[in-house]
Amino acid sequence: MRVCFLFNHDQIHQVAHSLPIALALARARLGFEIVVATTNLALAAEVRRLGGPGLGDLVTLVDLGLRGRTSRMAARSLEAVLPVSKILVYRDNLDFFRGLDLLVVAEKTSLILKTRYGLDSLKIIHTRHGAGDRAIGFDPASARFDHVLVSGPKIRDRLVCESGVDPARISIVGYPKFDIAGSGGRLHPMIEDGRPVVLYNPHVSPHLSSWFRWGRQVLDWFVAHDEYHLVFAPHVMLFQRPFVLTVDRLRIDRPGQIEPRYLRAPNIHIDLGSRASTTMQYTNRADIYLGDVSSQVYEFLRTPRPCLFLNAHGTGSADDPNYAHWRAGPVVEDMGDFGALLALAQTSHPHFYRPIQQQLFAHSFDLTQEPSAQRAARAIARTMGYALVEPADELSEAS
Repeated sequence: MRVCFLFNHDQIHQVAHSLPIALALARARLGFEIVVATTNLALAAEVRRLGGPGLGDLVTLVDLGLRGRTSRMAARSLEAVLPVSKILVYRDNLDFFRGLDLLVVAEKTSLILKTRYGLDSLKIIHTRHGAGDRAIGFDPASARFDHVLVSGPKIRDRLVCESGVDPARISIVGYPKFDIAGSGGRLHPMIEDGRPVVLYNPHVSPHLSSWFRWGRQVLDWFVAHDEYHLVFAPHVMLFQRPFVLTVDRLRIDRPGQIEPRYLRAPNIHIDLGSRASTTMQYTNRADIYLGDVSSQVYEFLRTPRPCLFLNAHGTGSADDPNYAHWRAGPVVEDMGDFGALLALAQTSHPHFYRPIQQQLFAHSFDLTQEPSAQRAARAIARTMGYALVEPADELSEAS
């Protein structure tokens, strides 16, 4: 049985969601050949970092790339706007994918192997990445997977009702990323002086993100209010390319540049995509979360703290399941109210928002004493007709 965990993205943020599952499945010693495939050097480095020195004894590491001259030329010409390499890598490595019994992925692009290249016999399991509320996470594509691993009842119920996924093809396994997420530790000297630390975490999608309309106003506010520290750590893909293109709603926009006045501000720390943005260091450390639709808010809510949300497009509502997380704090509808609502988020949190946050977290994450990655490995084995009986080793060794 040849099982591949594939990481095919520009950034490393999906690795922590499913690599722990690969390691748990390998430690179960069911006789599977576990392959971990990456498509660029950054992903390969992150796999090796999280997997630790014993990684090579557990899994086979494979580097996939663009094989054809046409593919490489297309990537050079279009990669600044479109994720060409991410798509063409499937066509250029069809022989590799044909040799698999099971493919485990954290994204949906891999479905192209079934829809375009006819690999109907290849089973594909979706681990997802994040426990957010955005509508695109519950589109019909989810029903094309052979099995889906979800973090909690919220995701399961929406997949059944909105995506048409058969409940028998869904397993609730918790959140493997939590298995390897540490406490964060010391991040930056500026955030150790007692002032509240606000994490501003705008999403990448132009039709949902607060960055394109209000982002610079947010940074200007914190330049003028140094009683706060601000960590500006947006979605790691926001500044990855000169243009941001979204496919769920055809929209293109430019994230632009970070002006020198923000870089010089002593109370602002800017991180446009380092490893710290993907390992929960900022969500663990921040005192206040400021965002729009990013699923990282649910990682932040692991420890309930004040939240503030930006409705820059005037389209969302906390009554809409796609914005359910907006129940966790006040929502800014007009930037003129920003300062007052930031204060309200803090004063109203203990008696009003904290219990709501606890309910939101419990609905999003079903966590047990058993590590989530081990639960996920058990579900994968069961899907393939095997029984994972003996508990796998503790995953903390892989962090």
